Amino acid sequence: MDDRARCAWCTNDRLAAYHDAEWGVPVRDDRTLFELLTLEGAQAGLSWDTVLRKRDGYRRAFAGFDPAAVAAFDAARIEALVADPGIIRHRGKIEATVTNARAFLAIQEEHGSFAHWLWATVDGRPVVTRRRRGEPVPATTPLSDRISKDLSRCGFRFVGSTITYAFLQASGVVDDHTAECWRAGSG
Repeated sequence: MDDRARCAWCTNDRLAAYHDAEWGVPVRDDRTLFELLTLEGAQAGLSWDTVLRKRDGYRRAFAGFDPAAVAAFDAARIEALVADPGIIRHRGKIEATVTNARAFLAIQEEHGSFAHWLWATVDGRPVVTRRRRGEPVPATTPLSDRISKDLSRCGFRFVGSTITYAFLQASGVVDDHTAECWRAGSG
């Protein structure tokens, strides 16, 4: 890691690389949004570093995060994924990814794209915060509460408010880079 000031959670090279290139950058591509939503759900109870180490395995296992392909996964495919050491082998999270792909497609059908639906929740502009390093970052916000409830109503699983808030941060809907971070204002 170089010596640039970063958000406090950047504790190794892998996390710093993800932070520097992706975290908080506004994403308006549906496939990438499906990937981030899947990975945030997979993280539940684990570290983000663990998920990043398995990201390539997830891309391979989940058809490059093509929601239409994942929505077609059957019981045999799910069984194979439960045995795949390249991903987090949690049956509930794997089944949720297939369920979420189907719900994702339904939102695309109704709204033209998942990105359009998601970004409409913030009038198309990122919500920017600039806490000082060391200030507490909330686990949830009223925005994540609302989007979590909307996703749940649409049939998504593993989308509690904490997971949803992490997804909003990852996808740049919420820009939570600390004021001291070199990325603050550069996204």
